Amino acid sequence: MASVEVLAVGTELLLGQISNTNGQYLARVLARHGALHYRQTVVGDNQERVEACLREALGRTDMVVTIGGLGPTEDDLTKAAVAAVFDRRLVLDPGWWDAIIARRGGSVPTSPSARRMAEIPEGAEAIPNHHGTAAGVLLRSRFAGKDCVVVCLPGPPSECLPMIDDWLAPFLATWVAESGGPRALVSRSLRIAGLWESTAEGIARAFITGRDNPSVAPYAGQGEVELRLTARADTRTEAEALLAPVETALRAKLGPWLYGVDEETLPGVVLEALVRAGKTLAVAESCTGGLLAQRLTEIPGSSRAFVAGVVGYANRSKERLLGVSESLWATHGAVSEAVAIAMASGAAAVVDADIGVGITGVAGPDGGTAETPVGTVFLALHAEQGNWCWRLRLRGSRSVVRFLATQHALLALHRFLGGGVAAMEELGTRGFYL
Repeated sequence: MASVEVLAVGTELLLGQISNTNGQYLARVLARHGALHYRQTVVGDNQERVEACLREALGRTDMVVTIGGLGPTEDDLTKAAVAAVFDRRLVLDPGWWDAIIARRGGSVPTSPSARRMAEIPEGAEAIPNHHGTAAGVLLRSRFAGKDCVVVCLPGPPSECLPMIDDWLAPFLATWVAESGGPRALVSRSLRIAGLWESTAEGIARAFITGRDNPSVAPYAGQGEVELRLTARADTRTEAEALLAPVETALRAKLGPWLYGVDEETLPGVVLEALVRAGKTLAVAESCTGGLLAQRLTEIPGSSRAFVAGVVGYANRSKERLLGVSESLWATHGAVSEAVAIAMASGAAAVVDADIGVGITGVAGPDGGTAETPVGTVFLALHAEQGNWCWRLRLRGSRSVVRFLATQHALLALHRFLGGGVAAMEELGTRGFYL
């Protein structure tokens, strides 16, 4: 079956100065067209290392797609590396050279760098680049006794992504079909909050062990887990038919811990639940510094349910903005159940919202005490039916503690909107994560 590897070229990628968004986008396109995709490699701007990576990849796979290294500068070495691997010269492509001249109003460039943009390995084809000057490359050849394909794409996303959509995607569809591979690959992501990865894997183990098509694999995220289901077949309809019974069975086992599928997010699902219930939400944050409000308002249309977010960082601001009395933090401390509940009810009262959330804690790296060590967070939820508060003990860096505090808040909202008082009592008994 048709297999593809991706080789991203660029020292800036290797050093983490920029993200490999091109590779991420290409991976989704490869999956959509049924290409088997097992590896992506990142290599710096060094011709010997690029050549070595190409040889290794070509020894394993049927097609290698390189991204980057096609520009006019001395460190743009991808085409030279491809030519060296196949023992070919770099030659001027007349058609692309004419296109460069036409783009410059008919004037012939004299700089060597301009000529480099129109050079391709001998016997290859130039892939038109309608958003830049560096042509892509398509080379069909043999390597280690087998047929192979090398495709070279430019690195700038403004050039690479349109070439993937306009040229590579149609090419892939034809190539996969000609290679005898499955022409359709369908994936479904089941998104879970409230289960540790090990617990989710245990629930899904019967579907993971010994199963190849459809396959089931768990992926741990920050505060949640994803189960990725993937099926391959000749048609999308057949792939979906393979996927459906496995998805149905897993949904039944996951129950309330399954909050969404595919691109759905926990903030988005919570907002939709608020809208369906006709409820409004206000939040009061201390240690999370507005992060919960940010995650909610990143969702388009959040104003349908989200009313206000208050960052009451200093004690005095909690008093003036939320009505938290001085006696509360003097008696119980700013990081306490009493203050968290007062923040939640105060946030709802200030803007007449149906539901309020309050978060106060110690995100670190310092500021902890014996009673409230770093990572201690009090999370409160206020509604007409009552007040609930949980003491969380979160671990990680300051940013991790802050994010996980908001994740717990969203999980509490999700469970409350789905199960009401009974769900809140269950959380109080067993905790948030199993």
